[in-house]
Amino acid sequence: MAVSIKSTDLDFNRIKEQLKTHFLASDEFADYDFEASGLSNILDVLAYNTHYNGLIANFALNESFLTTAQLRSSVLAISESLGYIPRSKTAAYATVGLSVSITNPSRPGTLTLPAGSQFTSTVEDVSYIFQTIEDHIAVDNGSGFYQFLTSSGSPTIYIYEGTFRTKTFIADSISTPVYIIPDDTIDTSTASVQVYASRNAELFETYLPLASAQNVTADTRYYTLREAPNGSYEITFGDGITTGKTPQPGEVIRVTYLSTSNVAANGARDFISQSEITVDDTDYAIAVTTLSRAAGGSDKESIKSIKSNAPISYASQNRLVTANDYIALIIRNFGSFLNDVTAWGGEDNVPADFGNVYVSLKFIENTTEAVKQVVKDGIVSNLSDNLSIMSIDTKFSDAITTYIEIETFFNFDPSLTNVTAGTTEGTVQTLIRDYFTKNLNKFNTTFRRSQILADVDDISEAILNSRMNVKVQQRITPTLSQNLAYSLQYPVALAAPLTTTHTITSTLFNTNGKTCTIRNRLGSNILEVATAEGEIVVTNIGTYNPVSGSVNIVSLAPTSIIGAASYIKISAVPANQSTIRPLRNYILTLDTEKSFASAQIDYQEIRVTL
Repeated sequence: MAVSIKSTDLDFNRIKEQLKTHFLASDEFADYDFEASGLSNILDVLAYNTHYNGLIANFALNESFLTTAQLRSSVLAISESLGYIPRSKTAAYATVGLSVSITNPSRPGTLTLPAGSQFTSTVEDVSYIFQTIEDHIAVDNGSGFYQFLTSSGSPTIYIYEGTFRTKTFIADSISTPVYIIPDDTIDTSTASVQVYASRNAELFETYLPLASAQNVTADTRYYTLREAPNGSYEITFGDGITTGKTPQPGEVIRVTYLSTSNVAANGARDFISQSEITVDDTDYAIAVTTLSRAAGGSDKESIKSIKSNAPISYASQNRLVTANDYIALIIRNFGSFLNDVTAWGGEDNVPADFGNVYVSLKFIENTTEAVKQVVKDGIVSNLSDNLSIMSIDTKFSDAITTYIEIETFFNFDPSLTNVTAGTTEGTVQTLIRDYFTKNLNKFNTTFRRSQILADVDDISEAILNSRMNVKVQQRITPTLSQNLAYSLQYPVALAAPLTTTHTITSTLFNTNGKTCTIRNRLGSNILEVATAEGEIVVTNIGTYNPVSGSVNIVSLAPTSIIGAASYIKISAVPANQSTIRPLRNYILTLDTEKSFASAQIDYQEIRVTL
């Protein structure tokens, strides 16, 4: 009888054995010695051909779908078909104040600091060049002091890490020309495209990124700059009909951009001007005041990020209707500043706020408040005002960090391993920290206790079983020695009051000359202040609501906080310790100081006769 070969069985030896089994099932080859015959070579060829074709088919199918593609070139091609252009490397930038003082009595009324003025800074003993990307004007204040301003009149000047490079092309006569920029260090957001009628022409037309287009006609000038499969970048223009004007054959295309070191320059803060202002043959140094350290430098968008963002961007269709539309377009336009974004409608807010969309941003580390405000203003002016539904306004809500405290206990049999219980406790803690780093610390991520416990049990056969106590924690920063009210909102329902243990507890602080803690009264939702020995100092400072997950303190006046922290941690037992699913702008992260792992020695395999 015939033996079918599964297309998923791609092992060479297995395929050959299945071919042999197939032939042996027929009368002609029932007693045939395949190993000592020329037919064995033919079977090798057949098995190789089947194996080779099976692998090709498997790889080709995998690379044809966004979720299974592994090659970056495949992911780029699929995302482009969805209308998504992955982010290039981005330059780190800093904000500075620039000024110069001139004592020459014949000084000019205004000074110009040209685009491309350079500044140097050092990060970890490596020097980086930062520069301006536009002209800045300064006006004499009457006493020889000049403060350089932006075109909008702001004294906050942005300088970007990298060096300007220019690539020049001659427009081709073919129908859809592609111009290659062989530089994978390009920051596409800084690209400037100008088209000249000839090499010697001084006048030019400026082309803008297609992503910024609101309306496209045959006469509008837009370009698309995307990553090519080989890592270089290619620039294309419209077709001259429906996607905008295209440069005519013989015209000169000049592309200027920043070549950047991306993440390496983040953190730069001390800048030295490499330019001087010359007045009457006298050079005057430019004074630099750092307003914010360099940030925003990032590498190319990762494959994982592209797979996540491309479908969302496709669904948005460059308009703001659903919450996912806001997420997609904010990531596309401001992703270099952000670690994560979430959005929700006003009807889902607490309290409900109809007619508004709420956006919460998680910025990259060390982003200054000034930069955060620039990003928020840009979201409103560049996205919401142009692409959102009329009468729908955008409001921003800061991300709220909820800390998770985890107490892990496991039975440990030392006879099954040569690793000590103490070392295993450290391994368990490392596993939990890695779990939070990989799976949480972002919006819309859920903590599931069973997943961590399964990983803990798999660490070693010496771990016989494990269990875990989970608490959620919020923090208050009190004003010392003042009676004030504080409100906390947890992202989940809290456990009901018990008669044996406290649902609400806090870290230590001093008040009324005693070291105290906040806790709920046993069997009650009333909050009280008590010493570590159990003496009640204040009988009622507020209440907590288990259903809504809120804690309301009406009066608290600590005189000092125990330890180096400036805040008090308020811990609560959730109603469901197995699953913590935060909504809206809550982010779950691990409090390593309040989390620990403890081993219980269990020689369960040893039998002792008494």
